[in-house]
Amino acid sequence: MENENTTGHAPTPDNTALKEQKVKLKRPPLYKVILLNDDYTPMDFVVSIIVSIFNKPVDAAKALMLEIHKNGKAVCGVYPFEVAETKMLQVLSIAKGEEHPLQCVIEKE
Repeated sequence: MENENTTGHAPTPDNTALKEQKVKLKRPPLYKVILLNDDYTPMDFVVSIIVSIFNKPVDAAKALMLEIHKNGKAVCGVYPFEVAETKMLQVLSIAKGEEHPLQCVIEKE
């Protein structure tokens, strides 16, 4: 391959190699998934939701549940919009199926 230069690109008509372009990728906006406190949903159910939906270890899930109980809410994860929305809908669906009033919202970070 005698017409190639050291960059591995074929030379242009004026025998200059194509310059590598640096592309800046923009990160997608992130969204917080927040569980809200209520006076009816059992604490064990909230822990199980945090473990199953947000993949937290049991100890971390218990700490988040206590934060929700004491402060009225807690951020359970931060994700791109589609993932955050899916997790919120999963929480709401499971809670409704178990007849618990647990609420979950997403907020832009």
